[in-house]
Order: sequence, then structure tokens, then C-alpha cells
Amino acid sequence: MKKVILIGFLVFAGFGAFAQKFAYVDTEYILKNLPEYKSSQNQLNVLSQQWQKDVDANFTAIDKMYKAYQADQVLLTDDMRKRRENDIIEKEKEAKEFQRQKFGPDGELFQTRSKLLKPIQDKVTAVIADLAKSKFLDFIFDKSSEATMMIYSSSNYDLSNDVIIKLGYKPGTVK
Repeated sequence: MKKVILIGFLVFAGFGAFAQKFAYVDTEYILKNLPEYKSSQNQLNVLSQQWQKDVDANFTAIDKMYKAYQADQVLLTDDMRKRRENDIIEKEKEAKEFQRQKFGPDGELFQTRSKLLKPIQDKVTAVIADLAKSKFLDFIFDKSSEATMMIYSSSNYDLSNDVIIKLGYKPGTVK
């Protein structure tokens, strides 16, 4: 009797496992098809390039100061040498602090990226959740994520174009 109950339980559990529906999306593809995402990325690129020019200019100025110091070093008194060394060290600290403020983990670039991209990502996530509910899907995987790797996936389950359409855009129009 126990064997019959166990076999019956395993059969019903097996059917339950096959009833789950899976799908995937490619968020990288979706985001590339959204004009507001591309616009935000362009804004971030412009900011990043400008700040990088400023950082490069700071370090170039420090390098010039150091080369001038090396050239004049033999002619300087000990007091003048220490003063110029301290000036170079201070400039270098300021340049590194500027670089950290702009590009560090809590820097302006990270904060600006979060401010510009989070609303777009939240909107895409909400649409994906709505599609999952409307299509009675149990799981949706992100194909573009490094953490989730798919070796094979049927294109029947790719909802990327549906998400773009539901967001009000035409897939494949933005290059």
C-alpha cells in the first residue's frame, strides 16, 4: 500500500513540475530598443568623457610640475625643494580626490546613472511582471544576465519584443 501511495505521489508531483511555464527576456536587447535609455546613456557618456578630460588634465599638470621639479632640483635649496614636493603631493591628492568624487563607487557618475536609468529599469520590470501574470508564466529569466546562462532556448518564449511593444515602441527600429 505504501508503494502505491508513493508512486501516486511521485506521478502527481511529476505532472505538477511539467505544468510550470518558463520564459525569458533579453533586457539588454529591450533597453537598446528604448529611446529614453539611449538618450540617458548618451548623457552619461558625455558627462563621463568631460570628467575624464578634467582628470587627465589634472594628472598632466601634475606630471609637468614633477618634470619641472626634477629639472630644477639641483638648483633649489632644501626649503624650496620641500615646498615644491609638498605642492606636487597636494596637487596629486586633490586630483585623486576629484577622480574619486566623479568615478568612485559613490561618485557623481554612479549617482547620475542611478537617477537616469532606475526609472527606465523599473518601468521595464513592471511590464515584464504584467506580461508574466497575463501569460500565466511561472518564471522569466534574463538571458543577458551573466548569472543566468541558457544553452538553448526556444524563440517561442522570448518576450523581449512584447515588452518593447507594450512599452509603446516598435522593436528593431532603434539602432
